[in-house]
Amino acid sequence: MRWLSSLSAVAVALVASAAQAQTKIDFFFPVPVDGKLAKEMTRLVKVYNDSQKDVAVTAVYTGSYDETKLKAQAAAGAGKPPAVVLMSANFVLDLKLAGDIVSLEPQLKADSTTREKFLADFWPALWANATVDGELYAIPFQNSTPLLYYNKEHFKAAGLNPDKPPQTWAELVDDAKKLTTADHTGFGLPEGYDYMGWIMEALCLSNGGRYYNEDYGGEVYYDTPTMLGAAQFVEDLVFKHKVMTQGVVEGPALSTNFLAGKVSMMLLSTGSLSFVRENMKQPWGVAFVPRNVRNAVPIGGASLVMFKGLSDEQKAAGWKFAKWLSSSRFTGYFAPRKSSYDTPDMKDFMAKNPEAKVAIEQLPYAKPWFATYQTVAVRKALEDEIQAVLNGKKKAAEAVKDAQKNADALMKPYVDQTALKVP
Repeated sequence: MRWLSSLSAVAVALVASAAQAQTKIDFFFPVPVDGKLAKEMTRLVKVYNDSQKDVAVTAVYTGSYDETKLKAQAAAGAGKPPAVVLMSANFVLDLKLAGDIVSLEPQLKADSTTREKFLADFWPALWANATVDGELYAIPFQNSTPLLYYNKEHFKAAGLNPDKPPQTWAELVDDAKKLTTADHTGFGLPEGYDYMGWIMEALCLSNGGRYYNEDYGGEVYYDTPTMLGAAQFVEDLVFKHKVMTQGVVEGPALSTNFLAGKVSMMLLSTGSLSFVRENMKQPWGVAFVPRNVRNAVPIGGASLVMFKGLSDEQKAAGWKFAKWLSSSRFTGYFAPRKSSYDTPDMKDFMAKNPEAKVAIEQLPYAKPWFATYQTVAVRKALEDEIQAVLNGKKKAAEAVKDAQKNADALMKPYVDQTALKVP
């Protein structure tokens, strides 16, 4: 029976060896919009784990975009960095400046490819937020743009054509006035932290402006005619035109009100499409974000990054998983890779859900997402002021000036060490 013991020992050794060969990594992910995204992300991780034996991924839900950033930094600081983090795409620059994330160029080299070749399959609008100083630091994945959602039943009741949503700010105001009744308001915006900054960028861009310097992390353009016009538009929607609720309305509350028929039109993320599709009882549609000067929207959503402190094995495992994840179609968001739309299942999905085409059709007008040194704090400098406007505590003109002053103070250390550091 000694030979049986020997065989058992060999089997145990082989199992132990296989277990040791499997690289275990953590994957941190947020759920910033409505829907079943946490469940879907967990499902995708299980599909990946079941498809191969080299990498074991543990999915960790980490809350909002802002919370995910803090938790990933804390884990890295404790010596347990997540191998892959689904990070708000506009945090990539700030994380690189802080030294929190690693360049993905070594992984490209290991794959015998280049940044240009790797990004060629991704929508061009996504490239800017994935690269810093000519190096790849992120893989686009869960991306979005704002969209105008509207209730077609309300349009009919107001005598409006349900197949002709507003294309300009003027048309939006006119339609919203007709749509506003004792039972529902004509229009709504998500006005909580994070969402508000993104929406204000959309309005600034569509007013012909630039929210920030896309090539330098120390400049924002809050005190400008284009941002002032956007802020004044928001103020007027509430206090002059009376088509939007006074006060700060968070994103989830806005979508709930839309589903309940209490809001006729709203600006919300592409990422909420699946949630609205599954829960809206009345006919609805989506359209481009209305323009004042031009069609333009910011890219939103999240990209996959890798934190410092990983072993070579963990980096390789994280890279393998991130590439696989970016090739999947994520519920609600548009797929980051152009090739995804050539697959039979995607063609079938798009045919059954024509509203999903709008985000893709809007991509030629998409711009990079606001990204600076101290991104979150600089973003909040504007959000605080716009929220004050919504609450009736400030006027738009004062708000943008104060936002600029506060943002400049936050960026000053970086500016002093870069643009103002001269020989």
